[in-house]
Amino acid sequence: MKINISGHHVDVTDSIREDVNEKFAKIATHFPSLIALDIIIAKEHGEYQVEIRTNYEGSRISASGTDEVMYPAIKAASKKLDAALKHRKGQLKADLHETPSCTTPAIAHEIIQEMELR
Repeated sequence: MKINISGHHVDVTDSIREDVNEKFAKIATHFPSLIALDIIIAKEHGEYQVEIRTNYEGSRISASGTDEVMYPAIKAASKKLDAALKHRKGQLKADLHETPSCTTPAIAHEIIQEMELR
């Protein structure tokens, strides 16, 4: 999985890249069909804002986190992204299941009436 990190009023250092790669390693193993993540780290009005965008199975998913310190903001955004991806994965699995053809269970007295008793 390719991770594109950009900073707005923030210098993206190697330690930031290592932390981001560590946080998203779990997501990469759980969702191997993810191709790329676009991460924007911005600092405005004394708060760090982290926004993550990706495409997963045909839909655009984004998550964001804010905090006064950058690393907790990254962690919050990664948790939200993980939850959004799990939600989308559940939707896709639910679409695969077919609805049952008979919605009411067979009732015993109906079965007995259909039987030929002597």
